[in-house]
Amino acid sequence: MASGFFALLDDIATLMDDVATMSKVAAKKTAGILGDDLAVNAEKSMGFVSSRELPVLWAITKGSLLNKLMILPVAFLLSAFVPVAITVILLFGGIYLAYEGAEKIYEFFFPHKHETQRVKDKGNMTKAEILNVEKQKIRSAIVTDFILSIEIVIIALGTVVEEELSTQILVVTIIAMIATIGVYGIVALIVRMDDFGIKLIDLNEQDDSFSDKVGALLVRALPWVIKALSVIGTLALVLVSGGIFVHNLHFLEEYMPNLPILLNEFVVGLIVGGIALAVVSVVKKIIKK
Repeated sequence: MASGFFALLDDIATLMDDVATMSKVAAKKTAGILGDDLAVNAEKSMGFVSSRELPVLWAITKGSLLNKLMILPVAFLLSAFVPVAITVILLFGGIYLAYEGAEKIYEFFFPHKHETQRVKDKGNMTKAEILNVEKQKIRSAIVTDFILSIEIVIIALGTVVEEELSTQILVVTIIAMIATIGVYGIVALIVRMDDFGIKLIDLNEQDDSFSDKVGALLVRALPWVIKALSVIGTLALVLVSGGIFVHNLHFLEEYMPNLPILLNEFVVGLIVGGIALAVVSVVKKIIKK
């Protein structure tokens, strides 16, 4: 009896060790999309009244958790019964990531005006109208999170698809929780950065004090932090997508030059993204005509 109990503990310890190792690998694979997830959600969580930023962020976080609860069981069922579907979804996800990254890069070098709708001034809006706009933004953020969550779960699952189902469930669930709690926790710190800076400025009545300097730095730094996250997220999108194709379509290795793997992945991601962007642009023009 005792030997059986200790054997069980040994099996659990081995499983946890495997899970920790595979979680590190999965975290590295999903780091790029997590960076983009962070940048997107930080941007979508801005623009609210200061007192509503955290409640809105909490509403989006709950929506994100619900997204994961819907996505994870479906992903595990596919992995158990139709494992080839994971690779197929992964490749389609790679095309989407490459397209999104290429579109952002194209927009940076060739900016164009976007069609915008006139938005009623918040000062002239009723409380009900303000709450309605808030709900629409929350809904939009949750939909975007759903798309990103699918990519995160599939990429994480792709790293452990050959492992036992128990390992898959634990590893992917850990990554999914990191993608929610970690990302939205950092977003909360980012969106409150300027408010914390203002509190530091108002901390004392002295002019040009240390707290004033730190507070002013935080207020000025917020827009640059958002921009930096956007740039890092865009580059990461291309790298992650390129890595998906390089590691799943092995015939590409025959045509890749003798360059560092990161550079090869970036080039592949950029080529796939450019092709996807061109195809989507042509389809849009055909639809308009």
